[in-house]
Amino acid sequence: MKIALCSTFVPFLFGGARNIVDWLQTMLEQEGHHVERIYLPENDSPDLLFQQMAAFRWIDLSAADRVICFRPQSHLIQHPHKILWFIHHVRVFYDLYDSPYRGFPDDAKHRGIRDALVAADNVALREAKHVFTNSRVVSARLSKYNQVDSEVLYPPVFQAERFHCRGHSDEIVYVCRLEHHKRQHLLIEALALTTTPVRVRLCGSSAGPHYPNELNELITRLKLQQRVSMENRWVTEEEKVDYLADCLAAAYLPLDEDSYGYPSVEASHASKAILTTTDSGGVLELVSDGINGYVADPTPAALAAALDKLYRERATTIAMGARARARLDELNISWSHVLERLLA
Repeated sequence: MKIALCSTFVPFLFGGARNIVDWLQTMLEQEGHHVERIYLPENDSPDLLFQQMAAFRWIDLSAADRVICFRPQSHLIQHPHKILWFIHHVRVFYDLYDSPYRGFPDDAKHRGIRDALVAADNVALREAKHVFTNSRVVSARLSKYNQVDSEVLYPPVFQAERFHCRGHSDEIVYVCRLEHHKRQHLLIEALALTTTPVRVRLCGSSAGPHYPNELNELITRLKLQQRVSMENRWVTEEEKVDYLADCLAAAYLPLDEDSYGYPSVEASHASKAILTTTDSGGVLELVSDGINGYVADPTPAALAAALDKLYRERATTIAMGARARARLDELNISWSHVLERLLA
């Protein structure tokens, strides 16, 4: 089958939205399919949004037997057999419109843009033969904002067998882009309130220098230079495997995340407990408090208490890590299931 995988990207910024496309291409090709991967650059600037959307609307992919679309606004592509693996909306015009992350005024111009965007999305979403999402959170948003039904299809990681447990150090690892909504600052603020010598390692690149600089200033101000290791770069897959193999537990603290996030799944494959928060969105579909990790209130004090428990109650932490690995099987997170559904 000739399959086109279509998505968008932010130039020079890497993250899970690229992984899901790249990894699916490899799995489809292993099954004998002919795959083309098609990316167009996109950002959420209101004044550029509709120009970018028009580019997708005019793409001709009639040579493909099937088109699978991922990140917005790739779902605007027209094709008689369009499948969506819908990752998220342009969130600043949907669930984040009334949040500090909007970045533009709530005026007549931007409300008009929002209304036009929702109308265009409603048309494009209904053209699809089937709509999958990466989490119950995203399915709920599609139902709420677009009145579109969807099926949850959890994304696996590539070559999951790479991840393993080698031991348990005193370090909590957070491998993720350094962005304010990922809230690495909360983990640093929590560390300052701990009573144990637990340590934190932060790994990830950023869209700009502002937030990493804020984190470095926070580490210095709280005198945590000896307890926080921060690598402002995209660590290699080999480094990530090693960090997860040896750490005590993993952290993932985003604000209302679209899905459970690859950091959580990778940590689970490494049999490590996961620390997250009550408002982290899709992560809560994977992590249950006291079962395969801790779900704390999004405050430094609550997170500090959880960090101390992970350190002090090591046997419990190790047992939660084992259950984190078992949770993946419970949710049927596998490439065989993904291919079965996408190609049905």
